[in-house]
Amino acid sequence: MELTRQAAPPAVAIPSEADPVRPRCCRYTRLLLVAGSGWLVLLLFQELLSGRWWVMMVPDLAPPVTFLAVPLLLLAGIPAARLARRRVPRRPALVIGALALAGLLLGYPWSGLNPAALWKDGATVPADALKVVSFNTLAWGKSSTSDHFYRELKARDADVYLLQEYVWSDKDDANERQINDMARIRKTFPGYQVAVQGELVTLSRYPIVSRPAIGPYRATARENSPDWYQVYRTGKVLRTDVRFRGHIVSLYNVHIPVQVDMRQSMLSLAFYQTVHDREVARRAQYQGLLDDISVNPNPMLVAGDFNTTAAMGDLQPLRSKLADASDHGGSALPLSWNEQGRLKLWRLDWTFTSAGLDVHRYVLTALPEISDHRLQETDVTVRASR
Repeated sequence: MELTRQAAPPAVAIPSEADPVRPRCCRYTRLLLVAGSGWLVLLLFQELLSGRWWVMMVPDLAPPVTFLAVPLLLLAGIPAARLARRRVPRRPALVIGALALAGLLLGYPWSGLNPAALWKDGATVPADALKVVSFNTLAWGKSSTSDHFYRELKARDADVYLLQEYVWSDKDDANERQINDMARIRKTFPGYQVAVQGELVTLSRYPIVSRPAIGPYRATARENSPDWYQVYRTGKVLRTDVRFRGHIVSLYNVHIPVQVDMRQSMLSLAFYQTVHDREVARRAQYQGLLDDISVNPNPMLVAGDFNTTAAMGDLQPLRSKLADASDHGGSALPLSWNEQGRLKLWRLDWTFTSAGLDVHRYVLTALPEISDHRLQETDVTVRASR
């Protein structure tokens, strides 16, 4: 009788202390690793393409604070694993932590965080300072009554007002039209000089000595009696030079076109066609402004509604040439929109100054009964020549 030899069972490796068993990464850990790596890729796209490729205007609509929140959430995800009865192994935890810290460092410039305001707040304003107010009036105070609107403006007691959206619009109507409220303006601000360009109004206690045409508006200004809408469409930067205490100071009243039309579906081709067309218009306005300030020898203040956040590369060339007034007061995270909505996470309104001006105070004031934008107040003096 022949016996069948059975195969010996496979040998089982017994781990020794020199060869410990490495725990496998669970799905939770892999998710954190993928999220951290993906976020760094998005930051790379942000650095290379924001302000250069029109498609980036859509993701750039996210609140800038996102650039701080995402890395912090990644870091918090490591200890939070225990709540889900998970454990992130030591090596993956170190990698996730490194990805999060790299995300914080790379994303910080896009976050809008401005800690300089904390230690520069509370400076004494000289008696001879020039007080400038900039305000997107939301279709000339359509959310309020005319009396209340003018009363709030008058209460600012500013030397110069840089006002946007001098237009007529119903509450549910996004199609702006020309208005003429000049009689009320002159009655409320007697003694002020007034400059109007489409939707932009500049009021000044000091003499306006010139108002050069800027950017796309130059061609419109050369036309004989251009219609209001053409001025409205091309004249998004109004420069007025005022004589202030023996100096000529250039004041730029700015309203850069908004990127999107939220009445259109983001799933439609029309939405992205609008984004592309408006990016062309925005770039022309920015380029006209940059070209002008590059050759202007006067002390300069540039303020208004830029429809641009700290997370958008569109603003970087301007920020590299001029100083942000918010460095001299206010919040460490300045926000100016949307005061009439639940989410107030964006800063669209900016004030910049050239080296010829000293900023003594910068304040963002909420007037939600009038506008969805905060009002900007800036006090400056002309820097003494050395």
